Amino acid sequence: MSGQGYRDLIAWQKAMDMCQAVYRISADLPDEEKFGLRSQLQRASVSIPSNIAEGHARGSKKDYARHLGYALGSLAEVETQLEIAVRVGALERDLVRDAWALCQETGKLVTRLRQSLTRDSSS
Repeated sequence: MSGQGYRDLIAWQKAMDMCQAVYRISADLPDEEKFGLRSQLQRASVSIPSNIAEGHARGSKKDYARHLGYALGSLAEVETQLEIAVRVGALERDLVRDAWALCQETGKLVTRLRQSLTRDSSS
């Protein structure tokens, strides 16, 4: 692993942007979703940059790759929960487009980062 810190990782930065976007739009969810979708979305979105940072801090490529896998799992949760929010009419599709795009971009970055770790360790 390089000498850069997790804050220097574009994947972490993009995950932070995505988390911020999710918090913004989750505020528009109805009050009855405070302990439902809003809470789920916020927890899952926080988990993404948190797992990137935690994995980076672990010091082993195997642990790092595992935590990136957790981040990808949480990202799939966020994407699913955003889709549910739209389908049940709690959020307008136009409102979630930016967050959805950030999810897609974050997912690609985290996937590439994870692949680089597993490719390096199998050499």
